[in-house]
Amino acid sequence: MGYLEPEPEPREECGVFGVWAPGEDVAKLTYFGLYALQHRGQESAGIAVSDGGSVVVYKDLGLVAKVFDETTLDSLKGHLAIGHTRYSTTGSSNWENAQPTFRTTAAGQGLALGHNGNLVNTAELAVRAAVEGLPSSGSSTDSDLITALLAAQPDRSIEAAALELLPDLRGAFCLVFMDEHTLYAARDRHGVHPLVLGRTDRGWVVASETAALDMVGASYVREVEPGELLAIDENGLRSERFAAPEPKGCLFEYVYLARPDTHIAGRSVYATRVAVGRRLARESPAVADLVIPVPESGTPAAIGYAEESGIPYGQGLVKNAYVGRTFIQPSQTIRQLGIRLKLNPLRDVIRGKRLVVVDDTIVRGNTQRAIVRMLREAGALEVHIRISAPPVKWPCFYGIDFASRAELVATGLDVDGIRASIGADTLGYVSLDGLVAASEQPRNRLCRACFDGVYPIELPESGLVGKHLLERVGGRVQVDGDAGPVLSAGYGAEEALRRP
Repeated sequence: MGYLEPEPEPREECGVFGVWAPGEDVAKLTYFGLYALQHRGQESAGIAVSDGGSVVVYKDLGLVAKVFDETTLDSLKGHLAIGHTRYSTTGSSNWENAQPTFRTTAAGQGLALGHNGNLVNTAELAVRAAVEGLPSSGSSTDSDLITALLAAQPDRSIEAAALELLPDLRGAFCLVFMDEHTLYAARDRHGVHPLVLGRTDRGWVVASETAALDMVGASYVREVEPGELLAIDENGLRSERFAAPEPKGCLFEYVYLARPDTHIAGRSVYATRVAVGRRLARESPAVADLVIPVPESGTPAAIGYAEESGIPYGQGLVKNAYVGRTFIQPSQTIRQLGIRLKLNPLRDVIRGKRLVVVDDTIVRGNTQRAIVRMLREAGALEVHIRISAPPVKWPCFYGIDFASRAELVATGLDVDGIRASIGADTLGYVSLDGLVAASEQPRNRLCRACFDGVYPIELPESGLVGKHLLERVGGRVQVDGDAGPVLSAGYGAEEALRRP
């Protein structure tokens, strides 16, 4: 019997939420908003609130429900708040890197910030922070650098400082930040990841996904536009442009990252995934008795595949809903016993059937290999794997934590090689054209880099980008006479980044 090895899945960096609503329990609204965004990050969670006099931040490692309890939330009083759920793509998973980040401004205000995305000019910003003599907080994230640079302008308001700094940030960012009186939200000029604006009876809400608006009873107003800064206070809502929009929305949001009950750019994520399944059935048909999903991410596409193909849809795998991220590894005895932590087959459904098994992605192939073996042991006659995304061949530098390119199974093998590797009878992926068409977004307004290697935001040289960049350099910036500031990067190697 085979043990289902947990395979590192693609992970979004985080979810952000913000609310300005005098008279409401903003901490609890933020808590439930984060609950709706838990899928976007499970390493840490945090909430910052202000009562008009001070900004208080509470954060810790763990899921939202673990970090906060009733007593803690009752102690967080105020009229505006921001919240954050994190999965690390810059910096390790530790308390210092949990968000919201916090700094005291040069004018003595409190500034808290939450960030979804990933910058590609972090090294440049680190040099800038060193030149300006900004103290380290112990964090190794691009988010903390943004906070430090925002807070360091003695002669400017936070709003003015943001309008000056935001055009210098390159990469993907959806920001929520706040001082004692004002809630701010900003989205990078490319709009890589979603950020939406909602309205409540007493105020305003911003969130990574429309599902979070639904959770707190806010009505959807619109997306925060690429290159837009919003400010919300007692005078209402203000909007300013800090950059001309150049839309490049993340196509992988539709495949995997976003909740199915979310809308992105006016398009239902659920409807997109069903449409992908229909296209997959046309592009990669199979002779089979039953279509089953790998729950839950493969379910909408499996429904679409069944509807288009005419093959009955069924549930052949049961997911243990209580298995999340665990740091306890199975003992060798348990491995040998073949305990399935996440999935278990319905043998009476599977036995004697030719199966189409629909999943969203193949990363390293470990999960699909174990599933195929499990289904054969349960009596499946044939196993035909269908994937509702093209092969993932390239890493993401804009806020998704994939395996390295060397670890991606599609990098070194063609489709038949992958099929043989996982032991399936046949294997089919939806085409990139099919996925783009299902999203109903113009191709030139989408980032497809993980599928085609075309990066719409220019990347720095390899030594100056990466999840642990600021940890590799230890936050050290040398000032080398006439050469200017130099960032030491890499293990034993030194790369220079000089400001003009």
